[in-house]
Amino acid sequence: MRSLVVIGGGPRAAGLLERIAAQSPTLDLAVHVIDPFPPGAGRVWRHAQSPLLRMNSMAEDVTVFTDSSFDGVGPVRPGPSLAEWGDVDPASFPSRQVQSRYLAWFFDHVRESLPPNISVTVHSARALKVVGNWVWLDSGESLQADVLVLALGHLDAEPEPEHRKLAEHAAEHGLVYVPPLYSADADLSEVAGDVVLRGFGLAFIDLMVLLTEGRGGRYERVDDLLRYVPSGLEPRLFVGSRRGVPYHSKTGYRLQGTRPSLPHFFVASDLNRDLDFRADVWPLMAKEIAWGYYHELFTGHPGLVRMPFVEFATSFAGLDWYSDEMRSLELLAVPDPADRIDFERLDRPLTGLTFASGEEFQDYLRAYIEADVTRRSDPRHSADLGAFLALLSVYGQMAQVMPHDGWWHGYFSYLASGPPPDRLEELLALSRAGIVRFVGADMWVEAVSGAFLAGSPTTPDVVRANGLVEARLPTHALSRTADPVLQSLRAVGDVSEDDAGLVRVSPEGRLINERGEEDPARFAVGPYTTGKAFAAFARPHTNAPAFRQNDVLAREILKVLGD
Repeated sequence: MRSLVVIGGGPRAAGLLERIAAQSPTLDLAVHVIDPFPPGAGRVWRHAQSPLLRMNSMAEDVTVFTDSSFDGVGPVRPGPSLAEWGDVDPASFPSRQVQSRYLAWFFDHVRESLPPNISVTVHSARALKVVGNWVWLDSGESLQADVLVLALGHLDAEPEPEHRKLAEHAAEHGLVYVPPLYSADADLSEVAGDVVLRGFGLAFIDLMVLLTEGRGGRYERVDDLLRYVPSGLEPRLFVGSRRGVPYHSKTGYRLQGTRPSLPHFFVASDLNRDLDFRADVWPLMAKEIAWGYYHELFTGHPGLVRMPFVEFATSFAGLDWYSDEMRSLELLAVPDPADRIDFERLDRPLTGLTFASGEEFQDYLRAYIEADVTRRSDPRHSADLGAFLALLSVYGQMAQVMPHDGWWHGYFSYLASGPPPDRLEELLALSRAGIVRFVGADMWVEAVSGAFLAGSPTTPDVVRANGLVEARLPTHALSRTADPVLQSLRAVGDVSEDDAGLVRVSPEGRLINERGEEDPARFAVGPYTTGKAFAAFARPHTNAPAFRQNDVLAREILKVLGD
């Protein structure tokens, strides 16, 4: 009997097993799945986390099943989306516990769908090291693998030098410092008083929830205005970041026009490998995203534009995104500046703005957030959804455009992976209650005797705080990995990293060692690899890249095993 060992039992591992099952292999195969967390959900989506934490995707936009849009080699095996499976409001943003149950059910469903010649054994343990084709577990077991797959998910990293120094400063002066961590794993018990949160993305939203509503506060609506009623146990949160604004709200509407054909202008497989990302690749990506935006603006809202879409599209196709001619076309065709897409203004909305006082900035940013929530909730601005769909199309191709700089992933998350709109309403309520204070753009932090100081060029105010929380996820790199399996492989040169610290893998997912050789029987998949541009689950009817990647990997594994 042949042996397949998968280290990591989260949604990526479950999706890989589903693709193996879809191939209906005939060989006798023992599959071993290793994870200390429950299979299917894994660490990030485990049920044992606060019920207050929610997904930032609508229930109808989450599936783990292939559908008619799938163009992989393996057969389509359709199944229910999260909304259909859980019988929940398709437009709701479910809790992570609901998603955990869906993923656990999916794993069980996949295991039951396997033919009788394939067995699955789950080891509730942590893999400690890999040597050759042997895997050692902290349970004392060891497993021999004919094929090994690392499906490790999101990984921790050893602290960066700055974080070590900040932790030492906090310990020396009796302060609180929380390094970059997954919010559900962070120990927040000592966080009190005035605290600086560095980061304004989804990690901040989670921490905001845990440190306010998670400490007994509650919300009530008075005259259509959300009000926060504190418990008295909340710290006061001073938040800032490079942009100084929160991630954009998720849209709450559907397309009003026709669905754009994607990809249209940006096809990564057609690109020359030697292009400079910002100078050559980004302008093509920007044109693709703008195409999605204007396709919806023209087909969904013809009253907002001055020419037929066919005429606009013909001119648009022949122009470079950053050309003067493209700006002239926008000016001619789209009368309202608010209906023209401007990627640089979106990226840094506070550029050039300064305020005489922190209080003046609080008023300004509350108005900015209110406008964002309104825009993302009003179908009149459904062009933003067209841009979102084009962003997803671009993002799904990014594994073919490696390496690319860190700016792109952050920009994508900021535009397309923000919180549900009601989370930003809660942020506004916390701001009005004085629980949250906005620091500004390009926030700086200094460790001084007995405190952390924070400020921004946006205002003259300087915050003096007794705590600093890094409101962001750890940045993983192979050279600083905290994962013992990767450490063991790196020690003998069996893995290598690219310039960004990602584990190098072939297009099929094979590990690439320090000599540039592809491993014949060991594979890796996930966000820590150079094939990282794929989420483990996806929106229905999008020919999800993760499913295609799983399909390729499953067929490669079965080929190695001799099926």
